Amino acid sequence: MRRLTLAAVLLSLAAGPALAADPVRTGSAEGVWLVQDKDARVRVAPCQEGADRLCGEIVWLKAPLEDDGSGQPRRDKRNPDPALRRRPILGLTIIRDFRPAGPGRWEGGKIYDPKSGKTYTSKMRLAPDGALRVDGCVLVFCQSQTWTRAS
Repeated sequence: MRRLTLAAVLLSLAAGPALAADPVRTGSAEGVWLVQDKDARVRVAPCQEGADRLCGEIVWLKAPLEDDGSGQPRRDKRNPDPALRRRPILGLTIIRDFRPAGPGRWEGGKIYDPKSGKTYTSKMRLAPDGALRVDGCVLVFCQSQTWTRAS
């Protein structure tokens, strides 16, 4: 009995760090998310410029190539800056500078929509079901999306 108790204690200690690092259990937005339209996945992680902020880049596209039959990667054609219109969508940072605003909430960030070429002031929050609610506004026009964790 004593060996069984000791084994249980050792197993729980070994599992502790793994559970603490699990973003689902800790209420973190870090990880890979399937966007609402299910046509892209975004990896959310600490920003390179500052680990206290979250950023996100597109890591998967349902349709990664241009529609024109050229076989070329899909490009950021609607970007308001003509110099950026040739950059590929895959690998593009679309979420930047989100700061923690409480448990399961981040604010003060920007989200770029390559479909429209618009950048929105945005906030994110984890829903009780584990989904990520992303809200963005340009002036008085707001839009919300619910993203799900990619498996």
